[in-house]
Amino acid sequence: MVGLSDDTTKPSFIVAAYLKSRGYRIIPVNPTVSKVLGEKCYSSLQAIPPKLQQTIDIVDVFRKSEEVPSVVKQAVALKQKCGCPPVIWLQHGIVNEEAAEMARQAGLVVVMDKCMMEEHKRSLKA
Repeated sequence: MVGLSDDTTKPSFIVAAYLKSRGYRIIPVNPTVSKVLGEKCYSSLQAIPPKLQQTIDIVDVFRKSEEVPSVVKQAVALKQKCGCPPVIWLQHGIVNEEAAEMARQAGLVVVMDKCMMEEHKRSLKA
C-alpha cells in the first residue's frame, strides 16, 4: 500500500486496518514511516525485498493524483522484473489518466477512483 500513513485517522490507515483484519497481507510503502500496523514500512516498491515483491497482487495507491506516474513507473518496473503486480489500484479521489494508460500499456489492470474497502464490503453483500 503506497502512501500508507501511521495516523489512525487517515483513510489509508483505516482501509489498511480493515483489509488486514480480513486476512489480507499489507506491505506498507512510505519513506517517512518505519512501521505501520505491525508491518515493516519500505521507502519504495523497489525497496521491498525480492521474495516479498513476488507476492504483490495489487499496488494500492494513496498518493496525490500528480504523484501517481512515479508509482506506476515503479509498479511497471516490478512487473517487468518479477511479473508482479497484475493490478494498480488508485483509491477514491485519485485519478490520473496518463498514468493509467502507462500501466495498461505495460499489461497492468487499472482500477481508478474507487475505495478498496468499500468495494470489498460491497462484494460481501452481493
